[in-house]
Amino acid sequence: MIELKNIEKRFGDHLVLKDVSVTIAEGTVTALIGPSGGGKSTLLRCINLLEIPTSGTVRIGDDVLQFHPGGKVATSDIQRLRRQTGMVFQNFQLFPHRTAIENIMEGLITVQKWPVPKARERALALLEKVGLAAKADAWPSTLSGGQQQRVAIARALAPSPKVLLCDEPTSALDPELAEEVVEVLAQLAKEGTTMVMATHDLRLASNIANEVMFLEAGVVVEAGPASAIFGNPRRERTKRFIATLRQEQAATSAG
Repeated sequence: MIELKNIEKRFGDHLVLKDVSVTIAEGTVTALIGPSGGGKSTLLRCINLLEIPTSGTVRIGDDVLQFHPGGKVATSDIQRLRRQTGMVFQNFQLFPHRTAIENIMEGLITVQKWPVPKARERALALLEKVGLAAKADAWPSTLSGGQQQRVAIARALAPSPKVLLCDEPTSALDPELAEEVVEVLAQLAKEGTTMVMATHDLRLASNIANEVMFLEAGVVVEAGPASAIFGNPRRERTKRFIATLRQEQAATSAG
């Protein structure tokens, strides 16, 4: 289980997240939606402490860290919690000087200290899972954006994290390539992978997520089951935002 309690995040005087609390059950998919600048990516990065909350509590499994304004958290505690997460970024962030399989092996060898044969076996299995076994020795520059993102997903899954965090995983891709990534994430969801994703992709959020949180100006405007948020949202602001997403998706599909 993942639990965020009373998370606040400030950058100087700018309040980015205000008293955000969320509980994410194991084996579920939670989508963070909302306008750009609303706090989705910051909240995602607070889960794995790429951003350190100004105050509040982060729990992943049995590990709990509390944050206070001006307080310090030990690097070892941050790393211990972060190791339980896998992160998929908007722009892939593959090592250009490593092949697809080497990108996946890198963290297992350097961070987890796995022997090379074991890391290679794990990486090959993950490339198979994301449909890229034939591209094991390909350089990132020779792969399409969808293929690069699938390698990035495999890399994030390599150490068997408790939760997969996806920051706008399809936004840098055209609709056809995005579909490849949606299919991979949908399969992971069916297999019970716990995921939290920040996304503007209505298809991704509505097809895969169990729970949805709508954030605006650092505040949770509405949260609940995906069927309720997308089918019959209570708040007028949520209704307007989802209507806008549907219009954007229709325009993209028509184009």
